[in-house]
Amino acid sequence: MNNTMNTLRIGLISVSDRAANGIYQDQGIPALENWLSAALATPFTIETRLVPDEQPLIEQAICELVDERFCHLVLTTGGTGPARRDVTPDATLAVADRVMPGYGEQMRQISLHFVPTALLSRQTGVIRKQSLILNLPGQPKSIKETLEGLKDEQGKVIVHGIFASVPYCIQLLEGPYVETKPEVVAAFRPKSARRDTND
Repeated sequence: MNNTMNTLRIGLISVSDRAANGIYQDQGIPALENWLSAALATPFTIETRLVPDEQPLIEQAICELVDERFCHLVLTTGGTGPARRDVTPDATLAVADRVMPGYGEQMRQISLHFVPTALLSRQTGVIRKQSLILNLPGQPKSIKETLEGLKDEQGKVIVHGIFASVPYCIQLLEGPYVETKPEVVAAFRPKSARRDTND
């Protein structure tokens, strides 16, 4: 049952001129790897790419991870603001088959709890073939907040993180059945889509 074709494959792309040029250590990919290891109960493999803020190179990295490496999920980090060199969303939309606007809306909703400049973010979510591609912020703290959402002191969810809907989206795209660790983020899917995975 746990053959390689059914293993969840995740592509991680960090978009940064300075990190790609070795000026400073990339923080985006390690933050994503740490969060995924803490959040996912399902086994997964990771492919990583570190690219400068160049639209053709970002497009190429996304297409490679989807079309050649068959990643079910691609997460980008960085390059989502209004500055001239922030072109991650443009590259993502250029290679998309369909747009999933709810992801960008929810990411900004989460960030607005912390900073009014959340409105400057152009983060988006799209589908290419049977892969979900999500643009995440560049800062490790913001990455965690965006994926996990906000909880009060008792652990009650105030604002849902975007990852709560990712496993069901992957399932609808005919990818593997993904389970999360509820103490980090509880995956939501309708009762009819739930499986008993204890067998």
